[in-house]
Amino acid sequence: MNRILGQHALINGNRIAYGVHGQGAPVVLLHGTPSSSLIWRNVLPQLVASGYRVHVYDLLGYGASERPADPTVDTSISAQVPVLEALLAHWQLDTIHLVGHDFGGGIAQRFGVFNPGRLRSLTLMDTVSFDSSPSQRTREQLEAGLETLIKTSDAAHRAHFRDWLLSAVWNKPAFADDVLSAYVEMISGPVGQGSYFQHQARTYEARHTMEIADRLHELAALPVKIIWGAEDAWQSVDCGERLQRAIPGSELSVVEEAGHFAPEDRPVMIAELLIEFFDRHRARGT
Repeated sequence: MNRILGQHALINGNRIAYGVHGQGAPVVLLHGTPSSSLIWRNVLPQLVASGYRVHVYDLLGYGASERPADPTVDTSISAQVPVLEALLAHWQLDTIHLVGHDFGGGIAQRFGVFNPGRLRSLTLMDTVSFDSSPSQRTREQLEAGLETLIKTSDAAHRAHFRDWLLSAVWNKPAFADDVLSAYVEMISGPVGQGSYFQHQARTYEARHTMEIADRLHELAALPVKIIWGAEDAWQSVDCGERLQRAIPGSELSVVEEAGHFAPEDRPVMIAELLIEFFDRHRARGT
């Protein structure tokens, strides 16, 4: 299903699956949770057609990348930043347009705060920020304990996450008919279910974004775009407005008929917003 990947790099002993497409100014797309680079499959071709070189990869512990058997391997927002830095070195990229969705937006925030000189622009899409993660629903689920959740029957696990993932989109019938099963499969089965709780859900901690909350104003030195699905049931538009207030000069675009997985609901609109923003800041960092 995920044909936009196809290459691999060994980063700190862990295999990271990635793909590079097109020619031009470099763009890196970061996905969220429970997701993978699959979410960018309908956005990426439009960026490439507009003259951008697009880099995508699955985060450590996600999708086609390494699912560490060792539960102590850190796959949190903070730990994913050095993975991104190592990939940039592997790709020989100095400055980039960085786009982060959901959990990936938390990574992008930390990267931007600590590496502002490496960004041509920063886009945050339906992102976790401040103390917005984990959501109330996730907190309630995690109260059962990781061991209990890991041992939940396969059928019950799949049914729960099928319902949860459907709540991430506005156009539920289209999502269900297209890639819902692929999203569920990534976090199910003998490897996926345990890996999801050990390397995704276990890391849903607000401290990773709260640690930099009082430094978000520093991102005002960069071109910053915030994109939000109007029907986001996981991270409300209020979160996007709060983030805009925290980053002076940032732009907020609210996309109608789009949920938390806005690139699934409105890929053409998302691509158009990104291209227009990148084009205005194409020369930065060159």
